[in-house]
Amino acid sequence: MLFNYEAIDGSGTTTSGSIDAINIDVAISSLQRRGLTISSINPEGETGSLLEKEIFLFNPISNKDVVVLSRQIATLFEAQVSALRVFRLLSTETINTKLGEKLAAVADDIQGGNTISSALAKHPSVFSNFYVNMVRAGEESGKLDQTFTFLADYLDRSYEVGMKARNALIYPAFVIATFIVVMILMLTLVIPRLSAVLLESGQAIPIYTQVIIGLSTFLVDYGFFFLIALIVAGVFVWRFTRTKKGKIALSELQLSLPFAGDLYRKLYLSRIADNLDTMLSSGIQMLRAVEITATVVGNSVYEELLLEAGAKVKDGMPLSEALSADPHFPGILVQMVRVGEETGELGNILGTLSKFYRREVTGAVDTLVDLIEPVMIVALGLGVGFLLAAVLIPIYNISAGI
Repeated sequence: MLFNYEAIDGSGTTTSGSIDAINIDVAISSLQRRGLTISSINPEGETGSLLEKEIFLFNPISNKDVVVLSRQIATLFEAQVSALRVFRLLSTETINTKLGEKLAAVADDIQGGNTISSALAKHPSVFSNFYVNMVRAGEESGKLDQTFTFLADYLDRSYEVGMKARNALIYPAFVIATFIVVMILMLTLVIPRLSAVLLESGQAIPIYTQVIIGLSTFLVDYGFFFLIALIVAGVFVWRFTRTKKGKIALSELQLSLPFAGDLYRKLYLSRIADNLDTMLSSGIQMLRAVEITATVVGNSVYEELLLEAGAKVKDGMPLSEALSADPHFPGILVQMVRVGEETGELGNILGTLSKFYRREVTGAVDTLVDLIEPVMIVALGLGVGFLLAAVLIPIYNISAGI
């Protein structure tokens, strides 16, 4: 059976290809023996039955599920429960049946003699490279209970910051969608009836009213074709964003957006600092920590920059100097990292940076929400008001003329 994969080699270069193996476990083991860190691996072509796909579609494993799971694992390890019993217990207790199946498979692998990290690595859709390498470091240091506590705390922080940023954008998206729906309904249902009265009057129609009537006529006559064109364009854009160039373009767009771009930048910097702090505190080497952070940062621009920085670190360059080569890393971050390297307190410095950027994200979200709410309400009122005025004023003039 053929499996397509994406992975990172020992030099920090992202590579992709395919491997022939009897199952996904063998494929993962073969790639790991080559020194590759797997980012994703999937069977080529269609896999699983239609029923299985529908179950996965309606019962996905969310980040929140992994956050709760990690906290439960940390609690059970602190209570000195064996690894096998931990995963057996959680596989039967978890509400998400898909996650329960994954945990049962992990328990089976552990019972078969695999380490916890290698068992988790067989499920990259649930446990990221960061997660697996953290667990591997805990196994090597004999501090698995502390490692899962670190993971649970980190995922809690990451989930909280990510949700706060996403929730800040839900409100404006809802208001914009409401505005568009209201405008379309008025242009297709209300304006055509009012414009008929204006046209029958024979009086001169103002230019702004002609624009509204023309837009209404276009939507009534060609709205269906326009909708199809939008859907086709949306599919094209979606497929483009799945390519490497598309991901980079989307990431650059995120960072260049007014107001929101600064929010995204602080969010990714917080994630980078937090990842590095957590991994270095767990005993993972600097180069490895940078490479793994690149795969989980969630932005293609920062991923490329971190991989480039990792290559420079491998050649002997300090991390601060490697990061200073690009303006996407602000001066305060570079200077703080340099101080951490000189004092041997890089982990603590990164933890301080992470807290700083989390506070910045929280502050930026609150400011953005405070600004967006009145602006959106005013814009919605002005838009609908202009639309009505463009038609009602001429009708009022006709009535006054009579």
